[in-house]
Amino acid sequence: MRLEPLDGDDPRGVLRALRAALGAGPAVALGSAERLPTDVPGGTAVVVTTSGSSGVPKSVMLSRSALTSSALATADRIGSGQWLLALPATYVAGVQVLVRSLVQGTEPAILSGRFSAPAFAHVVSGMHSSRGGTRVPTYTSLVPAQLQTLVDAADADPAIGRALASFQAILIGGQALPASLRERADAHGARIVRTYGSSETAGGCVYDGVPLDGVRVATVEGELRIAGPTLSDGYLGDPALTERVFVREADGTRWYRTGDAGSVDDGIVRVTGRIDNVLVSGGVNVSLDRVERVVRELFDAVVVAAPDERWGETPVIVAARSEVPDPDAALAAARAAVEAAVGKPARPSRVILVDALPRLASGKPDRVALRALAGPGSRS
Repeated sequence: MRLEPLDGDDPRGVLRALRAALGAGPAVALGSAERLPTDVPGGTAVVVTTSGSSGVPKSVMLSRSALTSSALATADRIGSGQWLLALPATYVAGVQVLVRSLVQGTEPAILSGRFSAPAFAHVVSGMHSSRGGTRVPTYTSLVPAQLQTLVDAADADPAIGRALASFQAILIGGQALPASLRERADAHGARIVRTYGSSETAGGCVYDGVPLDGVRVATVEGELRIAGPTLSDGYLGDPALTERVFVREADGTRWYRTGDAGSVDDGIVRVTGRIDNVLVSGGVNVSLDRVERVVRELFDAVVVAAPDERWGETPVIVAARSEVPDPDAALAAARAAVEAAVGKPARPSRVILVDALPRLASGKPDRVALRALAGPGSRS
């Protein structure tokens, strides 16, 4: 099947191309299309190329079946209606907003240009579709940074709060959601659904800890693995990586190795962080994900590892100046909270302030850029 690169800056163009790709049309390449083959396996609808947070490009092949299975399972879980696209159309969560709209036969609302609270509220104010005299429920998908922007604005502007409360469900994925932010969103009437997944699973496939129908999650040596109809067919042009990441059991079941640490207890999936996101400080293993979760309950920040002459490596906090008016007080509070929750060796050693946290198009922190800020050899 032919693969056609597409300009992801035109969401309406992506929508039209996806409508064709879900039928008999050519497959769509989103993200960087450099050095990609011009042909893809039959059944492929979308190839999403992303560097993610690691900076290593991956071109994920998603079939029509995987995309539509995810869209239908989402509708079964949270209902169907009109969707608002507030994410880049090149990001898998943005793709799925458009696919859900196509599968449900509804026209998505689209927030174009730079994301802001006023722009969000303006687009939401026009979402008043009805069917048979009954208002059609509305849905959207956001990342935590966007939700933070909206909640901060809603504290001062009731119109933003009404926009948040108007959705039947707001899917939040891409990064851990601080409990304090969810509580603030709840106070404004927002109905938040935490999602877990990736491009390799056609987007979120676990909602509020519960896998979507047909999706199975298990742990092998502490690593979360996912099986089901939403799995990617692998990485275009990289069969070796495909073989490492997607494995088959003797019974033929195909599993995606997420690289995430976690557990599954009584059917509830809990993600504790990346398996390899660990530093060694003074001979003690420290999970940067655990440290970051604690810090983000205090203020928006990212935690990376930085070289340290005495301890080898230590956690370092990177935050926007607007979030940390008093760096010394913020560091003291973070060190105390991290020591209580994780342990003394995990305490951050310093705070690096920037004008704004560098982010990828998906809204996730750009950890490659953040590691560079922390110094040579640093890692997240």
